[in-house]
Amino acid sequence: MDFNTLFQGFNNKKVLIVGDSMIDAYMWGEVNRMSPEAPVPVVEVKKHENRLGGAANVALNLKALGANPILCSVIGAGERGVLFEKLMKESNLSTEGILSTNKRKTTIKTRVIAENKHQLRIDEEETSPIEQVEEFLKLTISLINDIDVIILQDYNKGVLTPEIIERVIDSANKKGIPTIVDPKKLNFNSYKNCTIFKPNLAEIKAGMQVDFDTNNIAEIEKATSELRKKLSAKGILLTLSERGMCINSEKEFKHTPAFKRNIIDVSGAGDTVISVASLCLASNMDYTDLSVLSNLAGGIVCEEVGVVPINKEKLLTQALKHIS
Repeated sequence: MDFNTLFQGFNNKKVLIVGDSMIDAYMWGEVNRMSPEAPVPVVEVKKHENRLGGAANVALNLKALGANPILCSVIGAGERGVLFEKLMKESNLSTEGILSTNKRKTTIKTRVIAENKHQLRIDEEETSPIEQVEEFLKLTISLINDIDVIILQDYNKGVLTPEIIERVIDSANKKGIPTIVDPKKLNFNSYKNCTIFKPNLAEIKAGMQVDFDTNNIAEIEKATSELRKKLSAKGILLTLSERGMCINSEKEFKHTPAFKRNIIDVSGAGDTVISVASLCLASNMDYTDLSVLSNLAGGIVCEEVGVVPINKEKLLTQALKHIS
């Protein structure tokens, strides 16, 4: 496979990301003692940091890979919404698909990190379905022209309602634009007629209300085949955590074990996987090769603490080294 040409081609790709965005806030510190008030560590905070999270982190990953991402999302109009747009502009990301409203608050996830690991996470959010469905759809569909691939990034925070999902996929299919989905449990069965559907093990079990032996590849193949037919999708890209990834398409089923890595933090790995997979899909890459490269990318970002975008040069170097 000519990875140099593939990666160079990423630079011309225009990607629309539709979904839930948030701010990933960090409190970095040290633990030197236990609290006298309760059996918990006392974290002495040394640094505060705010990063783009959720679907906005997918946009960051795509930008890091050289593509041109356009994020379509709904945020609150308060201070956090202002901070979110500031972070977008600082990252040179377009805000043309961002709908701001007084009726919601912007999701913020605060991670307390010390001794190189998460000590605590605090979520402040609103997860009810958005009220501005027609306004958001009008904005999103107006941006679909000249798009190479559409990502639907669902965190169950209310932006992706069944109606929005159906109309975005329908508009994409009419224009011949492939769609790739990172689902959550709530709307799991709403993504009919998407191109690639990317659940993890917990999501496929909950979404299909089935249980199977995760060590039995034949059972995984059966479950993904049933899901592919149920959704009328062209491929199911199932992430298996430390066991790697598998792809079930009309042509074949293929399991790729995880590449050996020094795993520190799995936060944001799914965002990286779908970013790489979407660009491979837009490049008309074979689904099996797509799953192998996405698998490699997901492992690379797990070697760093916190949610971070993929390093394109590192991914290219590793791909040339590990994938024939």
